[in-house]
Amino acid sequence: MLDALTLDQMRTFVMVVEAGSFRAAAVRLSRVQSAVSHAVANLEAELGLTLFDRSGHRPVLTPGGRALLADARAILLKVDSLRARARGMCEGVELSLSIAVDCLFPLAAVGAALKELHDAYPAVGVEVMVGPLGVPFAALCEGKATVGIVVGRDLRDPRIELEALSSLSFVAVVAAAHPLAARSRAGEEVTATELTDHLQIVQADPTPLSEGRDFGVLSPGTWRVSGQDTKQALILAGAGWGRLPRWAVERDLAEGRLVRVRASALGRDGEAVVDAFLAHRNDTPLGPAACAFRTALRRATPPSRA
Repeated sequence: MLDALTLDQMRTFVMVVEAGSFRAAAVRLSRVQSAVSHAVANLEAELGLTLFDRSGHRPVLTPGGRALLADARAILLKVDSLRARARGMCEGVELSLSIAVDCLFPLAAVGAALKELHDAYPAVGVEVMVGPLGVPFAALCEGKATVGIVVGRDLRDPRIELEALSSLSFVAVVAAAHPLAARSRAGEEVTATELTDHLQIVQADPTPLSEGRDFGVLSPGTWRVSGQDTKQALILAGAGWGRLPRWAVERDLAEGRLVRVRASALGRDGEAVVDAFLAHRNDTPLGPAACAFRTALRRATPPSRA
């Protein structure tokens, strides 16, 4: 029977793995090392399985320990989620709401949702941070944001719950005077090889979450920028080509300052569709104000574009 299993034992087991040793886990848990060792030993006794090989300088997971680690983490996540939901039922309206937004998402929709939130809860303070790529995810993971708006499915974390909002269209563009513009105006296909002959303007991730990974980078020659406004300005200046949200470049396209690059390597007719999500931690309840913002954002978000 496993009735004597406790959440404390499982949390201690997971902490030893994450900290790398019984001593380091004891420091993080503010316990003496003997208490940590005792908790893990009791868990092993209840399971009838050795979780760590203790013969070396540091404890090493046994095959059984590796197999059960994912289960222990899943149980703890579920329990934290249960506790958070119960806590949310007892709490009132938040004093403040912090929101982290991917800079690729249309800020007009965020503004409209926040106006609606303010009308319903005028006493709630709001902080909005806007950044690229890993910024919203990092803010949620570090507890700096209550709600995030993320674009794309490239980043994942078991603590972060994603709710589909909409789909955004991204188009490859160049300035009207760029060498690739004439090809596109003539309706000619631009090949991937031709794209690599020209400088690409790329958005850099200020967080380590996408370290070692590039998204949509084709050219060996790139300039990396810290913001979408800078990227758009450099493309408008004719420095190179790049992909931008269609909502951000519609006016420049309509007035002839930018031209779409029709390259199938970047999607049909040089256009790609990427999903946008509302994100929040699954171990932290969304209060009334956060829920109101979520509802308002769904109303304000542009419909999906195929």
